[in-house]
Formats: sequence, C-alpha cells, structure tokens
Amino acid sequence: MMDKNQQAIELMKEQKYEEAAGLFNAIIEENPQDPVGYINFGNLLLHINDSERARRFYERAIELDQDAATAYYGLANLYYEASDFPAAQENFLKAIEIGLEEADAFYLLGMTFFHQEQYKLALPYLLRATELNPENIEYLFQYGLSLAQSEHIDDAKPIFQNVLELDDHHSDAHYNLGVIALYEENLSVALDHFNQALAIQPEHALAENAKTQIMNVWNNTEM
Repeated sequence: MMDKNQQAIELMKEQKYEEAAGLFNAIIEENPQDPVGYINFGNLLLHINDSERARRFYERAIELDQDAATAYYGLANLYYEASDFPAAQENFLKAIEIGLEEADAFYLLGMTFFHQEQYKLALPYLLRATELNPENIEYLFQYGLSLAQSEHIDDAKPIFQNVLELDDHHSDAHYNLGVIALYEENLSVALDHFNQALAIQPEHALAENAKTQIMNVWNNTEM
C-alpha cells in the first residue's frame, strides 16, 4: 500500500497536478511539522513553473529542518532555472555539504561555475558527476568542455573520445576533437571531425566555419 506522499508523486508523474496538489496539501495539514510535505509540494510547484510559491515551500521546509538537503536542492534548481547562478551555487553546495550524494547535484553545481566562465572551479564537481554516473553523456561532455576551456587540452581529448564511444552521433564532441586536432596542427584529422560534425548536424555553424578556414589554408598553400 503506497503512502500519501508516494501516491502524490505518482499523480505528478501522470501529470495529474491538481490531484497531486490536493494530496500534498492534505499531507501538510496532517503533519505541519514534517518538511517532506513542503519539499514535495515545492517540487510540484517548480515543475509547473510557479517558482515564487515553490521558493516559499522550500524555505518553510528549511525552517523546520536546517538539514533538509532536498529542500536546498529544490531551491538550487529554482535559482538555476532563473539563471541566478550564485544563489544556485550556494544552495547546491549546502545540499552536498549536508550529504546529498546525487550526480545531478554535482553536475548542476559544476554548471553554475561553467555559466559564470569559472571553468577551473567547475572541474571537480563535473568530475564527481561523471564518477557517480559514468554513462551520462551530458556530464562527460560538459566535463570535457570545461577541461578544454581551462586549457587542459590533453585531458579533454580522451573525454570527448569517450563521449563518441557512448554516442558516435555527438556532433559537438566531433567539433571539439576537431578543434583539438587544430591545436595539434593535424589539419586532416581536424577536417575529418568537422565533416563528421556537419554530417550529423548540417547547420553546425562552428564546424562549417572551421572547415572553411582549413580549406582556405589548403587552397592558399596549393597556389
């Protein structure tokens, strides 16, 4: 027999949001001192883009329990979606400090640094996300990108290759391997990667520009 929280979460999954809200409301009325009801209601409100009310529910959960890691995580997601990366960062950090060992929390924390162009600070969190979920292509790719942006080109290369092992149709991994090949002054390998990126995604403007530059170099060399 499912408890009311589980029932409400199932209703959310079925997109029966009004029914789920009614159930979460009943849970809170029955147990007004239990933060779980507020956190779940906050998650529902965030899901339907009522972020202001969601914030109030998360904050109420934290008032009831300073160590409610998932309430901080909910707040962090709320701020992340609003592109308030410093506030998101603070709350992801708090959730992790309390003990939330979720790959997604480390990934999003890393991405708060990435979006602020603090690539080196992003690295340990993105690395941890890939350790917790090594099959997640997005985690791997963003980790590789942060390595490249931090000028750790030699470390980035095998990460992008790993991305292609998991998904050989990842146009951005091909593009970045092409850029690395340019750094290595290997124009033919670079061109091959740019061509593959364009075969997968014909409108890939960066790959198109890079390919054009290589062709110009070759054409000028042949003159």
